[in-house]
Amino acid sequence: MNTKEIGEIRRRIRKDRSNMTAIFGCYVNDNKEIISTFRLSTGMMSENESDKYFGLLRRSLSGTIGKNLIDLSFKTSQVADSPEHKLLMDLRSGALSDSEKLEVFYQKIIESVNLETGYLILVGCDTYDVPFKSKDDSFQSEASDQTYKYLLCAICPVKQTKPNLHYIPESKEFHDGGMMNVVSAPELGFLFPAFDNRSTNIYNVLYYSHSPKDNHEPFVANLFNTPVPKPAAEQKKTFE
Repeated sequence: MNTKEIGEIRRRIRKDRSNMTAIFGCYVNDNKEIISTFRLSTGMMSENESDKYFGLLRRSLSGTIGKNLIDLSFKTSQVADSPEHKLLMDLRSGALSDSEKLEVFYQKIIESVNLETGYLILVGCDTYDVPFKSKDDSFQSEASDQTYKYLLCAICPVKQTKPNLHYIPESKEFHDGGMMNVVSAPELGFLFPAFDNRSTNIYNVLYYSHSPKDNHEPFVANLFNTPVPKPAAEQKKTFE
């Protein structure tokens, strides 16, 4: 995927633009235990809440291509018949409605993600009627001739804040607020299938990693069963 294609999808990840009717989540503690799972209707969310959830998902499409955003390719044999590709396709076709397959998906992530803190898995499914794009880069939504249905996932560390004094309006005083678990920006995530040439490409995944130095290879191997290209700096060092 190129910058324009990523930007086109990224601009959709908002409550008033996408057809994402629900956001699914799984909160995992630092002992790899599931604390809770949930399904949130985007239509029932307040504007502030939806901005936060969609903002986290949108962040998994940010950064530099080749560093933070990496194209991963499935082999033809995987697309034809493999459990990892079938799971993603089933989740996509059912718009995440199959709770058993969603549980398998969460477990595959939990088995392979190692963060210093607990984390939140967020995933949504959107259907995009791709508008026709003319030579001058203008879009004609009424001339849409294809539909792009995709999964977007973000894995966000949950960090515990230090106790701070905060203001209580009722008593007009400051009191200790205690510790809070706060969701941080995504550490990793992915878009499947890829949006190559503004069309569905089930052979590719756009993978996101916050740190180019840590590609979370166990996660990629367990979920996609494909190698991660080495970071550009490491490739250069190896070449030299």
